[in-house]
Amino acid sequence: MSSRYDGAVTIFSPDGHLLQVEYAQEAVRRGSTVVGLCTKNCIVLGVEKKAVDPLQVERATHKIKKLDDHMIITFAGLTADARVLINRAQIEAQMHCLNRERPASVEYITRYIAKLKQQNSHTNGLRPYGVSCIIGGFDVDGKPHLFQTEPSGIYYEWQANSTGRLGQAVRTYIEKNRSAMINAPNEVEAVKQMVRTLHLSTSLGPSFFEVVVLKHNEPMTKVAPEMIAYMVQLIKQEVAEEEAKQKQQQRTAAT
Repeated sequence: MSSRYDGAVTIFSPDGHLLQVEYAQEAVRRGSTVVGLCTKNCIVLGVEKKAVDPLQVERATHKIKKLDDHMIITFAGLTADARVLINRAQIEAQMHCLNRERPASVEYITRYIAKLKQQNSHTNGLRPYGVSCIIGGFDVDGKPHLFQTEPSGIYYEWQANSTGRLGQAVRTYIEKNRSAMINAPNEVEAVKQMVRTLHLSTSLGPSFFEVVVLKHNEPMTKVAPEMIAYMVQLIKQEVAEEEAKQKQQQRTAAT
């Protein structure tokens, strides 16, 4: 039945779905896990890195990009599609600053990316972008924002969110630990919460994580791999202590 309605992006199925858009969303679900966190004083983006071939230049595999001095982006899905969207968003940010003599707001660039995606969902001869983007940054007044766009062209603002192959598991973890994450008092604690989320949700080692921090009026900073590895060790110790404490409480309750 679906083959009758997925030949063109402009054809609705009988139950009101655009199947090509849903296929694009499936490409996102098969992509690397990405996480975004917005605290009172910083934006933290974390991604699951895939193994890099020994002959490959590592800088070419980075999935967290700068849109402007005050805005960063990461994505899950097709990297080629993301490259096109990021390039166009970077140009739009520069044109906005040139024409209006002030930086573009985070929501303005998010809306621009969402518009590009939505155009491809109702135009013959095109296909939807198979990528979901998480955009974080600061407006002129210093207020942080975190947005996510979907292949259909919709976008929402979040305090923290995740997408990609383990997006649902990470989101469940975030919901359980929401207060500790969004109320992180400083940059170090926010980074630690991000590393903890990635490590406990994906069960991967620190070499598979990339974390970037953006603060108001400061350049984007990549967290050193050594610092991520150190934090993972601390987190393992904390988890072991918590488990030992719970077991002791259970023994005490049993007696």
